[in-house]
Amino acid sequence: QVQLVESGGGLVQAGGSLRLSCEASIRVSNLKFLGWYRQAPGKQRELVATFTRDGATYYADSVKGRFTMSRDSDKFTLYLQMNSLKPEDTAVYYCRADYYRDYWGQGTQVTVSS
Repeated sequence: QVQLVESGGGLVQAGGSLRLSCEASIRVSNLKFLGWYRQAPGKQRELVATFTRDGATYYADSVKGRFTMSRDSDKFTLYLQMNSLKPEDTAVYYCRADYYRDYWGQGTQVTVSS
């Protein structure tokens, strides 16, 4: 059983920055972080960033150039650096990982005021 714990969300003004973290509860070499997703009120959950098969990172067009995803393999932590935040980035952000099956974190709220 894996628990993913997100942190780093909060309230920020438009143009500001936040750094989200997602830490896995177990330290196993074959745990694979799959990426970050978000869900705004009344909308479906959408992909924000994910790792491609060749090891690159894919970003949704809406965040490209502003968000950067990274991971710390030693700490089993996934990060999402979010810069130049916009009100439309307001959502609950979730991380996702694979360890024999899909796991999701509980989410962290990001609110961007105009």
